[in-house]
Amino acid sequence: MRTNEDATARALEAVLPEGTAITDPDLLVSYRHDQATGADAGQPAVAVFPRTTEQVQAVMRIAHSRQVPVVPRGAGSGLSGGANATDGCIVLCLDRMDRIREMRPADGYAVAEPGVINQRLRDEASTHGLLYAPDPASREWCTIGGNIATNAGGLCCVKYGATRDAVLGLEVVLADGRVTSIGRRGIKGVAGYDLVGLFVGSEGTLGVVTQARLRLRPLPPPPTTAVALFPDLVSAGRAVEAIMLTTTPSLLELMDATTLAAVERFQPMGLDTSAAALLIAQSDLPGHAGEREADAILSAYDAAGATESYRSQDAEQADALLAARRLAFPALERLGAWLLDDIAVPRSRLTKTISGIERIAAAREVVIGTFGHAGDGNLHPTIVYPHDDPDAAHRAFAAFDDLLRLALRADGTVTGEHGVGLIKRHVLADELDLVAQSLHDSVKHALDPSGILNPGKALPLRR
Repeated sequence: MRTNEDATARALEAVLPEGTAITDPDLLVSYRHDQATGADAGQPAVAVFPRTTEQVQAVMRIAHSRQVPVVPRGAGSGLSGGANATDGCIVLCLDRMDRIREMRPADGYAVAEPGVINQRLRDEASTHGLLYAPDPASREWCTIGGNIATNAGGLCCVKYGATRDAVLGLEVVLADGRVTSIGRRGIKGVAGYDLVGLFVGSEGTLGVVTQARLRLRPLPPPPTTAVALFPDLVSAGRAVEAIMLTTTPSLLELMDATTLAAVERFQPMGLDTSAAALLIAQSDLPGHAGEREADAILSAYDAAGATESYRSQDAEQADALLAARRLAFPALERLGAWLLDDIAVPRSRLTKTISGIERIAAAREVVIGTFGHAGDGNLHPTIVYPHDDPDAAHRAFAAFDDLLRLALRADGTVTGEHGVGLIKRHVLADELDLVAQSLHDSVKHALDPSGILNPGKALPLRR
């Protein structure tokens, strides 16, 4: 086996520039896995760092000819094990393909390579008075390629959608090394199947994205922020339903009591930790329209039974309020080992789902802090348990499975934005019916008949 791996590495070194491939086991450790807890990772044979589409093609041609698995990788910020290596694989690191090739304000799009950092693209767009909307929590270090692979979301999804809604076109290298350009160059077009939508969220199992045409929108004005505290989850859930029936906020986020307490311990900012829930909403409509939308949100808060509600007075105060939400995961992470989920349910099931999460926490004797994107029903229940406690770890992983099945019982999904990866394959078959599973298999076989692209990820685990 080692002979075959060495031969693959030599073949790659022969067609790639010097320093593009590494085989040192001590260095390869850094490229074995992403940030997911509890996901298996193998030992790669080699990691390669192409800078051009042609170099990616060369890698895929060698992998195809030798039937060697390839695991594409961005910044490794994923939370599902989707970038975890398999034994003997080629880890295809795309972070050096980091050029913003075009910025087309008049046409409303940018062209970026997969290694471009999300925040960098947002910053560049803003200099043209434009917005690249997808804003995952890891936006300061995650890459556009990784965002496309998982159809990453963020706080703004409630109004602007997830990554799929921002991708107009892709350049993709297929499993056998062929390259294709799919999608459109304008904002509108329906010619042919929606192949772009197929590749977005496919977690590197169908092809390797080497360029993306990404939709840009007019940069909205500074938002108006409306915040409320609630005595129970039922009233918070009522407020979410009422807000979404009458307005389109640019953000609508929830934090439960456990998360509020964790944030206040982590970085004291005067949060009321006696509240059962906190809702944070924003309107990015201009001028008086934004004020009226914020007023409508405040009215919905009060009608639902908020104990306190108020509007931000300036941008600095708004940023401080939103900072509490952005600290949710770092604050919970400090409490011990963790498992972060990303289930999504219909908004009408939000309250019952959060109550179900609390019951799971009690039954499994684990701490679960829940926060997330209330406006689109995407929750991040985060299980926290002591380090070096096998029994607690067992209960935590059992609770993680309970959460996935809770979402399915609520007509939801096991993943709203992090992807299936490795850690949710065993439950995906419960979400997809048998015909849907066969369609997944057919698509995979059509584009990667040898099964070399990111094997063992994203597809349902056969029982």
